[in-house]
Amino acid sequence: MVKALAFTMEPGLVAELASHTRRLAGEAVLVAPKEAASKAPAGVYTKAYILEAGDPAAFAAALEKVYNEYKPDIVLTIASKNNTTAAALLAAKLRLPMLTEALEPRIEGSTLTAKRRVLGGRAEASYRAQLPAVLSLARGAAEPLQEAGGVEAQPLEAPQPRVTLLESKEKVREAVNLEEAEIVVGVGRGFRSREDLKLAEELAQLLGGVVGASRPIVADYGWLSEDRWIGISGKKIRPKLYIAIGISGAPQHMAAAMDSKIIVAVNKDKNAPIFQYADYGVVADLYQFLPVLIKKLRERLNR
Repeated sequence: MVKALAFTMEPGLVAELASHTRRLAGEAVLVAPKEAASKAPAGVYTKAYILEAGDPAAFAAALEKVYNEYKPDIVLTIASKNNTTAAALLAAKLRLPMLTEALEPRIEGSTLTAKRRVLGGRAEASYRAQLPAVLSLARGAAEPLQEAGGVEAQPLEAPQPRVTLLESKEKVREAVNLEEAEIVVGVGRGFRSREDLKLAEELAQLLGGVVGASRPIVADYGWLSEDRWIGISGKKIRPKLYIAIGISGAPQHMAAAMDSKIIVAVNKDKNAPIFQYADYGVVADLYQFLPVLIKKLRERLNR
């Protein structure tokens, strides 16, 4: 029987994590914030631990304590920035193999196998590791388990950090949810100024979508907040329609956008890599194309 230690720092991922845990393990315990630990279904977990630690390093240190006591065959989490960081720290400390962004994981005897998208989502690689191992599962790869909680959760203390935190500041975030949006308008280096992003915002508003961005817009220029970042280091999206404007199509960006049902690319460079991924491509200067598109949409929508 496979024993699992499942954890998440993100309460919103607990139902999806429970679905994977039920399929992969015969016995499991959960470590999560109170909001998530209280929803641990008894049919999946035998124990639940409440851990309120916002720092992945502190979370990983507490996980190590549970791991040493419980001796699981596998450590499970859902891929997110904090979850994957905590998983990597734990794997390094315990010298365990780790698979990230895993798809279709299977356990046969003492062997773990899984797939992972590579080359910007154009191919899949197969991986194999010996148990015990750490597994970070691709987000959205399983239907969330809709089952009421029934396990009494007990508090778990995080060890005292070796580094003293003197001050913390919340990152600027906006009321957008790229990962759930059905229409996303992506903006890239083709825009010459922050003010010009109003063109993309107007288009998104007309279509009932939201604006996302490639790495330069967020990380280099700081024109949009980090929760707008589409990429390996940002958000993964899977909208019905993704309109990429002035985006070259770097593998790191496309790896996070490949699940879009329809991709429309607008770029004045006909050799831009993004056209290899696009279902529809428009070779045009965005400053000439977008005003015309917006005008036509307004006429069609009578706005």
